[in-house]
Amino acid sequence: MSMNAETIESTLAQFDGGGDHYKINAFANMTSGVKFLCDNAECYWLVTLILSHRCNAKVRREPFQVWTLTRNKTGSGAVAVCDDGNGNKLVTQRIPFTDFPLQSVKLYAVQDVGVTIMLPQEY
Repeated sequence: MSMNAETIESTLAQFDGGGDHYKINAFANMTSGVKFLCDNAECYWLVTLILSHRCNAKVRREPFQVWTLTRNKTGSGAVAVCDDGNGNKLVTQRIPFTDFPLQSVKLYAVQDVGVTIMLPQEY
């Protein structure tokens, strides 16, 4: 990893949604803040995890999703939870092992023509 967790978190706080969007695939983009996170926390797998749940009709029907990844307090795993922004849980995925450097991170997946994954402050 090129940066420690504190540096990543303080840099993430500076993104405001004014940056570029980066194509993930034919129907999905990520903001510059999410690209920074993926590059520096080495977590492109997190974007893949979010997009992989689009095959679940319950998730796909929700145009605004809040994804929260939280590392386990003990052990090396984590859990990813998707809700509708009002606390109604849509899906949970346990991750048995991760070297994700942050204790937790929250991302939004917003559907319009396609899906854009962004940091909350980039919304």
